[in-house]
Amino acid sequence: MSETRSGVLPDHDIYLLDDELTEEQREVRDRVRAFVDAELMPVINDFWERAEFPFELVPKLAELNVAGTVIEGYGCPGMSRMAGALVSMELARGDGSFNTFFGVHSGLAMGSINAFGSDEQKERWLPRMARIEMIGAFALTEPDHGSDSVALETTARREGDTWVLDGAKRWIGNASYAHVIVIYARDVADGQVKAFVLEREPDTEFPAGFEPTVITGKIGKRAILQPDIVISGLRIPEADRLPGCSSFKDVNRVLSTTRGGVAVEALGHAVAAYEAAVAYAGQRVQFGKPIAGHQLVQGQLATMLADVTNIKLTCFRLLELQDQGRLTGPMASLAKMSAARQARRVTSMARDILGGNGLLLENHVARHLTDMEVVYTYEGTDSMQSLIVGRAITGVSAFA
Repeated sequence: MSETRSGVLPDHDIYLLDDELTEEQREVRDRVRAFVDAELMPVINDFWERAEFPFELVPKLAELNVAGTVIEGYGCPGMSRMAGALVSMELARGDGSFNTFFGVHSGLAMGSINAFGSDEQKERWLPRMARIEMIGAFALTEPDHGSDSVALETTARREGDTWVLDGAKRWIGNASYAHVIVIYARDVADGQVKAFVLEREPDTEFPAGFEPTVITGKIGKRAILQPDIVISGLRIPEADRLPGCSSFKDVNRVLSTTRGGVAVEALGHAVAAYEAAVAYAGQRVQFGKPIAGHQLVQGQLATMLADVTNIKLTCFRLLELQDQGRLTGPMASLAKMSAARQARRVTSMARDILGGNGLLLENHVARHLTDMEVVYTYEGTDSMQSLIVGRAITGVSAFA
């Protein structure tokens, strides 16, 4: 039952969606949740405030055996899409930066290698990445090309059995310390976008031609390190080009999948903010009674629960469509757009309910509030997602 005798909802799952989870999915969820509550939550505020990544937690994350999520074989867990989504939701419920670290490594980098790599390349990289012995990064966004990433200017020129890359990348999570970096560049010979892997063994320097500089001064996702990268004469062997990527349409296959993942992340932020607001409202006394007894606060909590529920319903349906092979780009864009909008509102309302205390990291709302500003923008801005959906509605493209 989702309602106690007193009429108090014990959690956010008012429509009993968690009752539909399998035992495997529950076990994965509970395993990650226990890690988040015991290991991540007690330390993340300090790392977030210092804008440092908690590398000490990576071995403990590796022990969960969740990296690679849905990828089958090559040492990956091969879990269901729902279980993989629950990993992301629970990590985001703990912290957005840590979830981004995992999403870049497990979803974008490992996902690219699994989608585009040869069997030999998968055998070479995926098992060590599944054990998080090698950390992955995904280098697509450029200083002048975010929303229009299809126009990327980083070039690749073939010289015998070697490719020479030149250009720049920006906001590339994990790339200042990663060991397997998937770099997307345009082949000067045919104009098509191709994928290359820069491999660096642990405890070795980056090769000449690859210079990352961590971006500072962020107001959100402060604990994930995201550098600018200057690429100048970077040499990558032909053997390290991913042969399955031959155009930007292939890149879009990865991005469509990750947009659904961003919707799930938004759910994690919304759940965390809602739970914090409910707990605070029951404890904070003003005018002689807990603020949970005031009509305005109850109205806000009801709106927050509605938003959380809508996001969850969207995410669960999106996963069903993906399992059925029916997921389309506009479906993923609509999910990302609506989930980010609603989660942004939930975190804002939670901050409002906590008043001045909502500004303090110790109350675990401020991180989610500012991190949602990042989620609202990355993997395609709200405006771009709306235009993708608008094109599907009208049949007319509003952008090139």
